[in-house]
Amino acid sequence: MWVKVRKGVGESTKDRVQKYERPLLWVKVRIVLTSELLCVKVRKDIVLSDESVINRSPLLPDRYPQGDFFVCDIFDAVPKADMASMEHPIFSLSTKPDTRVREYEHNGIKIAIKPSVDGLATVHDRDILIYCISQLMTAINEGKEVSQAVRFRAFDMLVATNRNTAGSGYAQLKAALERLAGTRISTNIVTGGQEVFRTFGLIESAEVVRETRDGRMQEVEVKLSDWVFNAIRSKEVLTLHRDYFRLRKPLERRIYEIARKHCGAQNEWRISLSLLQKKCGSNSTLREFRRLVTNIIREDQSHDHMPDYSIGMDEQEDTVLFTNRQSVKVVLPQAVAPHLDPDVYETARMLAPGHDVYYLEREWRQWLPETPRNPEAAFLGFCRKWMQNRKNTG
Repeated sequence: MWVKVRKGVGESTKDRVQKYERPLLWVKVRIVLTSELLCVKVRKDIVLSDESVINRSPLLPDRYPQGDFFVCDIFDAVPKADMASMEHPIFSLSTKPDTRVREYEHNGIKIAIKPSVDGLATVHDRDILIYCISQLMTAINEGKEVSQAVRFRAFDMLVATNRNTAGSGYAQLKAALERLAGTRISTNIVTGGQEVFRTFGLIESAEVVRETRDGRMQEVEVKLSDWVFNAIRSKEVLTLHRDYFRLRKPLERRIYEIARKHCGAQNEWRISLSLLQKKCGSNSTLREFRRLVTNIIREDQSHDHMPDYSIGMDEQEDTVLFTNRQSVKVVLPQAVAPHLDPDVYETARMLAPGHDVYYLEREWRQWLPETPRNPEAAFLGFCRKWMQNRKNTG
């Protein structure tokens, strides 16, 4: 932890530390309680001045800038999360094992979240779900068939979610998979137009397909629950800002999720502090929750670190105000066409001789105003029209 002490902390007792009349520094210390005295052991390799601590960004460093990374398909999948878990407090805000059964009810929706012996799935564990959902949504938007089983390289997932790729990162990933598989939910949430009354997990199973010699995961296969997969197929998902993975505090991430779900592309959105606490799933007292939110607001006013929305508080009405930074805009849904029959490309070459039919296909997919009933006929019609326009302008 960080504490203020005087320069020259040679003696270790608390009384002697306070006697030094030298400039204050922030130092990283380890408190050791003995039978005789309280020792403060100073790590001499880490010393920060008051100013550097105050000015430190609330965001985690961007470990893998998109432009510098060589596996492009990791970042091509825009982060997306299912709206049902963005709306309801399914994930724990605690960084320690949370083994309490949690119950939540709002507007007729009832949720009971039951942990395993490893504890509830946390907000940071949700990164795995976000990564899987993003990969599936990218495949769906490209017209590919998808299934509940998602296989990925562990390294790719760690990089895409701005996580540590050292040995501890793989250990944390394995622990997160166990918590996700062990957390059970009983609910009547509606996903995909169906009201679900049953108990299920966030993921059905997780399997490490390949490991290195030193035990690190290489390939992982995650089978998503019917509930999550139902939301994906119905496109009940929202895009997240990439800086979501740089938010340090679980509460910051949860507050952003709620703002993204409810404020969306609106200019602003208000919510009472007590209802925000309920949606966050915070177990703090209202007074403590107010203090935590106020600290986030203060940091956001200093650093503008919260993605997509700035945060303020109306103390008279005891409400929290989210204001769109105009990075979230209304996006019309893109029409999606399935894969074309391979035979259609030969006909397209006859209609547009000398032209790249795969380039024409990409142009056609971007132009599509709605999903066609007969994709092959629609594509060939586009090729005819495209060649006709070339002749008219040539």
